[in-house]
Amino acid sequence: MGQAAERAAEIEVEALGAQGDGIARSPEGKLLHVPFAAPGDRLRLDAAGEPVEILPVSPWRQTPPCPQFGRCGGCSVQHVQDEEIALWKADLVERALGQRGIEAEILPTITVPAASRRRAAFSLLRTREEITLGFAARGSHEIVDAAGCRILAPDLMAALPRLRRIAEVGAARQTTVRMTATASRAGLDLSVEGGKPLDLKLRQELALAAEALDLARLVWDGEPVAARRPPVQDFGGTLVAPAPGGFLQAVAEGESALAAFVVEALKGVKRAADLFAGAGALTFPLARFANVEAFESEASAVEAGTLAMRRAQGLKSVSFTRRDLHRRPLIPHELKEFQGLILDPPRAGAQAQCEQIARSKVPRVAMVTCNPASFARDARILIDGGYRLEKIQPVDQFRWSAHVEAAALFRRS
Repeated sequence: MGQAAERAAEIEVEALGAQGDGIARSPEGKLLHVPFAAPGDRLRLDAAGEPVEILPVSPWRQTPPCPQFGRCGGCSVQHVQDEEIALWKADLVERALGQRGIEAEILPTITVPAASRRRAAFSLLRTREEITLGFAARGSHEIVDAAGCRILAPDLMAALPRLRRIAEVGAARQTTVRMTATASRAGLDLSVEGGKPLDLKLRQELALAAEALDLARLVWDGEPVAARRPPVQDFGGTLVAPAPGGFLQAVAEGESALAAFVVEALKGVKRAADLFAGAGALTFPLARFANVEAFESEASAVEAGTLAMRRAQGLKSVSFTRRDLHRRPLIPHELKEFQGLILDPPRAGAQAQCEQIARSKVPRVAMVTCNPASFARDARILIDGGYRLEKIQPVDQFRWSAHVEAAALFRRS
């Protein structure tokens, strides 16, 4: 009797949930979400049916590569093997589509290498005794030191001492400062928010520090204080310097995977539009094979893309136009000039633009997404308008987290 009761108090973890937590169902049918549990683990429940212990018996479990895993809020599934994570990322996309009644071919997930993140946002706290630089702890405002982080590219890891030096100059004590660091081909691009107010003395000190630390660019609360070299990124063979705070895929290999899918999906197209183009991360790779008109709402991104276009070689015709596609989407009359579209909206998706595309006759649409839920909604709009969702490529650009990117090809039936 006692043994039977003990067995009944243990249940198996069935799957990973949307946030990377283990999903299980109690004997009474209650759905349980348990952080750091893996599919195949068993949970020991208390008398109230709540999990009190994870029994780590999953065949998919591994030793987390980072010693800070569990404390740091950046990663949620380092305890799960890469093969299972890749399946889970594809499943996140499939589940979102299923909620909209959509079925499609989902290709095997492309996973970027560890230690490949070229951009990261750090929190920094300076006290009288020390400077703590890292990421927010799980469920608190504590900062977990970034030393030993397994996701940062070597250039960013090597830059951490320079971030601390900048903090010594411009961070007030007992104030949390946000530092966004980007590794570029020209060196470190650093943007700081929440530092000391920028006056003439601080501006001079920061400019000297940027020189001494060989920063490509230093931006302080939105204002450039040192621009020693353009912090260029390689967008398909074209060098582009995104504006401070401008959108940039976090991992170069992830960006390359998405761009390769888009170029292949629109192969043979003579004229295309890139909607929500940013500074041209997808525009320029496609422009080696097709004439591309890029549309973007941020003036700084349009300026960066236009400047790069003027210096680029080996491209077809390229143009950048500022336009808010949420408020003023391209309508069917404007879309009729294009044989293909790139659609790369922010997390909220592109509902208004998709409604117009659904009324158009554009043969092919390559959509890139960072949010399966908004992607599924927009895909439903296109499908209801006569498009067929041909295939989807998940890309695990944010290693060991619950985020997933994807690229998809739609063809008009």
